Amino acid sequence: MTKLEELTALLVNETTDFKNTLEKLEGINAQLKETKIKMDLTEYKAAIEIHQQQMEAHLKAVKNFEYRFEDTIKKAKIYPNWAVGVFIVSVILNFVLLLNFIGKFY
Repeated sequence: MTKLEELTALLVNETTDFKNTLEKLEGINAQLKETKIKMDLTEYKAAIEIHQQQMEAHLKAVKNFEYRFEDTIKKAKIYPNWAVGVFIVSVILNFVLLLNFIGKFY
């Protein structure tokens, strides 16, 4: 019977230890559920700010180029419209006069 009592005592001790360990695990689990994990985003924020500043600088450069390009296109007119019109009219008149001149010889 001593063996049976020893085994029973050992079983009771083991179940008690298991119960205590289980209670500790439940406490740790509750703490883990309540724990908030915070990420350190300062490095990412700094990188994003630098990138945003670079993008703004590039956008400003592109706008500058666009304005200069538009200005160059506007100034690219070599001859004013009235001069082009006068030239076209004079070419047509010369052609008509040339036809009249050639027509007199034939």
